[in-house]
Amino acid sequence: MALDDPVVLTCAISGALANRAQCVAIPYTPAEYAAEARRAVDAGAVHIHIHARTPDGTPSTAVEDFLAIKTAIVDEIADQAIINFSTGTIGVDVATRVRYLEAGRPEVAALNMGSMNYAKYSASRKAFVFNFVFSNPWEEILELLEAMRRLEIKPEHECFDVGHVASLAPLVDMGLLSAPLHADFIMGVLGGIPPTAANLKTMADNYAAIDGAAHWGVIGIGRIQWQMIAAALVLGGSIRAGVEDNFYLPDGSVARSNGDLIAKAAQMATDCGRRLATVTEARRMLGVRAQPAPAG
Repeated sequence: MALDDPVVLTCAISGALANRAQCVAIPYTPAEYAAEARRAVDAGAVHIHIHARTPDGTPSTAVEDFLAIKTAIVDEIADQAIINFSTGTIGVDVATRVRYLEAGRPEVAALNMGSMNYAKYSASRKAFVFNFVFSNPWEEILELLEAMRRLEIKPEHECFDVGHVASLAPLVDMGLLSAPLHADFIMGVLGGIPPTAANLKTMADNYAAIDGAAHWGVIGIGRIQWQMIAAALVLGGSIRAGVEDNFYLPDGSVARSNGDLIAKAAQMATDCGRRLATVTEARRMLGVRAQPAPAG
């Protein structure tokens, strides 16, 4: 890795689990998504990951909500950032997820690479805050991947553990993935790999064994995010910040917007000698091209 190798900076703009009682910066309405996207892009983000919500903040998988949010963001920032739709859900069938991919035609869509226990534990309460099974069986992975191939949407392979990384190998062997691959390693979810620099390197090394030229980034969940961003920058990866993953700046203060979090991540990249990728460079590195606007 050369010190000036570009780093793709992604903004996870909203998420689906938290609400404004926890962080006032979480956008609900399309206009609020657009304003947060502007703040993120102005701070250095070139890739925006979207979970849809209804205007009252309820998580949504409805076509109309994804389209309204994407339209508002594109109207605000034009092609200054890659648009990425989440497909990670609990209890939502594949057909529903394919419908909003077909309608919205994002450049990138997240593809979770395996099932797992997904939990948050409170040491002070000696109890789980929440816990559930995040189910992503092979049948669903393959069905979503086929839809992405048909729609020319680049999959972002979200890997919560080393086994998820290994699950890319059969897809490559089957000829279902096109180089360069694009994966993100999620660190800090109870049930997935623990968030350490050594474990991040293990994920990256296993990934490189599948495709040495593939692009990867890190997604740190909670305040450990800043350590994971630092580790990824040193190891040659890209980085993600935003209120989906973490509300807090390194000094412990709550972010006022996604822009605050993105600005700090951008500063860290610069301090490590890594320059931020332009959106044109990011499209090349991730292997995506701009998609046509949805009909109508």
